[in-house]
This record gives sequence, C-alpha cells and structure tokens, in this order.
Amino acid sequence: MIITRTPFRISFFGGGTDYPAWYENNRGAVLATSIDKYCYISIRYLPPFFEHLHRIVYSRVEHVKSIGDIKHPTVRAILNELNPEKGLEIHHDGDLPARAGLGSSSSFAVGLLNAINALNGRRSTKQNLAEHATYIEQEVMKENVGCQDQITTAYGGFNVIKFEPDGSKNISPVIASPLNIQHLSESMMLFYTGVSRFASDIAGEQLKGLDDRKSELNQMYEMVEEAIKILDRKTNPVEAFGKLLHESWILKRTLAKTITNSEINDIYKKGCEAGAYGGKLLGAGGGGFILFVASRNKHSMIKEALSNLVYVNFKLDHDGSKVIVYDPEDTENSK
Repeated sequence: MIITRTPFRISFFGGGTDYPAWYENNRGAVLATSIDKYCYISIRYLPPFFEHLHRIVYSRVEHVKSIGDIKHPTVRAILNELNPEKGLEIHHDGDLPARAGLGSSSSFAVGLLNAINALNGRRSTKQNLAEHATYIEQEVMKENVGCQDQITTAYGGFNVIKFEPDGSKNISPVIASPLNIQHLSESMMLFYTGVSRFASDIAGEQLKGLDDRKSELNQMYEMVEEAIKILDRKTNPVEAFGKLLHESWILKRTLAKTITNSEINDIYKKGCEAGAYGGKLLGAGGGGFILFVASRNKHSMIKEALSNLVYVNFKLDHDGSKVIVYDPEDTENSK
C-alpha cells in the first residue's frame, strides 16, 4: 500500500496573475506557502475477487467496472490519462474541507499522481508532479485554474513563484529573517466561513474580465515584491505585511462580483475591528477560509469576535507532497 501526504496552501499575494491567459501576455508572480494541513491518499492494487474493477472512497464510495463510470472528476481524469492495467482501491482523507480556498483540488491531484507513480515503482520529482497536475486540471479537465496551487502543494515551503510568457515557472524560497518568518507564522489566524464553493466557476468570471482589470492585476503583481521587501524589514514587518494584505483584498474584490458577499464582508469587518491588521478570503473567493494577520495580543479578541466560526491553528509546511508509507510487500501481494 502507498500513502501520500500533500499539503494545502495559503496564497498571500499575486493570485490571478498565475493564469496562463494573463501571464502569457503580462507579468505573473505569486507569494504563497504550504501549511501543515494535508490531503492523504492511500492506494493499492485491488485484489481480483470482486465484481467491480476500481473502488474509490472519499465523501462517497464508488464501486465501478470501468474508468468511464467513475464520478469523481479528478480520479476519472487521472486514471484515463494513466490507464492502469490493474484495478485500484483509492482512499482520500483531508484535514480540512474541500472547495474552501486552500488549493485542495490541486493537492488531491498532486497527491494521487504521486501515489500512483509510487505504486508503479516510479519516483516523482516535484517539478513533474506540479506540471502533470497542471496539465490534468487545465487541459484534461478544462478547469478554470491557475498554476500556483499545483506548484505550492507539490514543492512545499514559503516561495515566490514567477510565471514567464514562455510558460516557464521560477520557484524561489523566500529569503528573509527567520525571526520575521516565525513572527509572521505566529501572527496568522485562519477561520472557516462554513461556505464551500466551486472555485472554477468563480475563476471563470474573473478570466472573462482580465482585459478590463489590467491595472488591478499589475498592482497585485507588484505587491509580491513589496511583500518580500517587508519580510526583510527590521521594524514592524508583521504589521506592514497585514496592512498590505488588506490592500490586496480590497483590490481583489473588484475582480468579480462573486468574490465576496455581505456575510464575508461582515466577517472581515469584525476581524479588523477586533484588532487584525488585515487579511483576505483565500482562493478564488465566494466562501471557504478567511485569513487574518494580527499581533498575538489581539488574537483572543479576534477569536471572541468570530466565535461563531471554526478557528484552525496551523504552522508552515516545508516538505510538499511526499510518500509517507510504502509497503512493497502489500503492493506485491495485491498484484
């Protein structure tokens, strides 16, 4: 049996500039980190004693005789692409809800590709995982997704990702004071709004308006470099980072009407009034998780102001997608 662990991610700045429709003609960059909340995929060859060929377990259980019968769109797309010779049993578990702005769809795709490769005795590079997952989501599934999630969940770490017009991507770890990174990590607060949504639908609306939002997207691109400079400051880097997040959120809300709503705006207002320097709704918008940056002495007041929401404590991840269990004997016995 193979088990992979793939992190979810938080994107701070530059979201929207990672779509090919944008960076192929403009500048693209994202500042993002993976976090210690994970998507787990376990996989093995299914013994040939059942009427069904594949068994897929997630929020529902599927027993199917052919890949075309699989309802889960990512599993169906990946198995169609890889065309396994034997039946598979695939289980998915996640630390946090799906469709919530943390890159869960890409985390799942990266983790499943990593698991199938390991099952077949192939070692996956971070670059291969990111590129293959991007191809699956953009070209095979035709989803309205960018390129940052696949990279951040595959590579892990706190990175600057730059997207070039020729399609190349440059991934660089953030170089800043370790103490500043620690203070930023300790300042962040994550709350679940309780609303899930399909990011592709919201992103589709944003993509339609790219030509009319060049000024806003260029400003969001420039905020990536500004944020990196802030993280190297000796005085008040966390406060400045939080206030820049606030500016970015104000800009992001103008990209599409579906990004926010009155409920989300009320949550954000309460968090800021309780002491947060700033924050943002994560992912494409419409719901999911909301992030705040605040001084540690303000955290209790913010939690109290948002006591109706689920608070999630987290740390930064540095590993990316990895195989955490590899049992060749179990795999061999199931062949």
